[in-house]
Amino acid sequence: MSNQIDISIVIPIFNEEESIPQLVEEVLNSMRPTNESFEIVLVNDGSIDRSAEVLDKLSQTVPELTAVILRKNYGQTAAMAAGFDISNGEIIVSLDGDLQNDPADIPLLVNKLREGFDLVSGWRYDRKDSRIRRKLPSKIANKLIGKVTGVTLNDYGCSLKAYRREVLSDMKLYGELHRFLPVLANIEGGRITEITVNHRRRKYGKSKYGIDRTFRVMMDLLTIWFLNRFLTRPMYVFGFGGIIAILSSFLTTFYLLTMKFLGEDIGNRPLLTFALILGIAGVQLFCFGLLGELQIRTYHESQNRPIYRIRKTLRG
Repeated sequence: MSNQIDISIVIPIFNEEESIPQLVEEVLNSMRPTNESFEIVLVNDGSIDRSAEVLDKLSQTVPELTAVILRKNYGQTAAMAAGFDISNGEIIVSLDGDLQNDPADIPLLVNKLREGFDLVSGWRYDRKDSRIRRKLPSKIANKLIGKVTGVTLNDYGCSLKAYRREVLSDMKLYGELHRFLPVLANIEGGRITEITVNHRRRKYGKSKYGIDRTFRVMMDLLTIWFLNRFLTRPMYVFGFGGIIAILSSFLTTFYLLTMKFLGEDIGNRPLLTFALILGIAGVQLFCFGLLGELQIRTYHESQNRPIYRIRKTLRG
């Protein structure tokens, strides 16, 4: 069966018990008329409601459904990574499980992907969210991400995306990096485009996103900026920082030595202590952060170690 699947639809789920039945029905109604071979991979990311029970029942009646039950809540990025890894399709489509993404748009993204693109991202042009709490921060974030990464999209936050498997297989996801998949694809040389998609108001439950997510995204943006610019040439950033530190130390030392030759006592000057501590601490902290980011990737990837753990897998 795994060799015959054309499209995998990957959907992370967290406390969406009311949405799941309608979501699965809409995906089936969207995909079955296309005569494409497909599977629906629903990843339950440690839900504390009845989502796992609903998935268990649906997996017994829907042959296209695969339900992945994670041991605990690992976050949306890890849930998507689990779905990507367990899916079998040559084309993978991701979307949210809250019914705000419209499954009827899936064939549109797939057809656009087959025009020669490696990643097609949805653009929620007429977004049905709060203007102040969601739309404005998202617009600012999209502008900032495009400016920092050089990959300009109108809607990085839209989970409705289509990918070629060979592009996804070259990427590893950590933190909140699922929203930066277009940037990661660009690093791998992928062709990226964007099309407008439908967006609907939330029907059940409440949004799972809080203000803390903004800070996590900002930290991941710094990581993406580094990977995008210095992934294959880290000495450019380390060397530049080292040169600045050495030049600053040289100039400060030259100044203090000059003052010493002029007869001034420099041993007790705060400038000497301040320059040494600030220079050493700044360079060390910056380099330790970047080295730690690279080291954690080496740790996971060298052992092929996933960032999630599966409790069980239910197949229709």
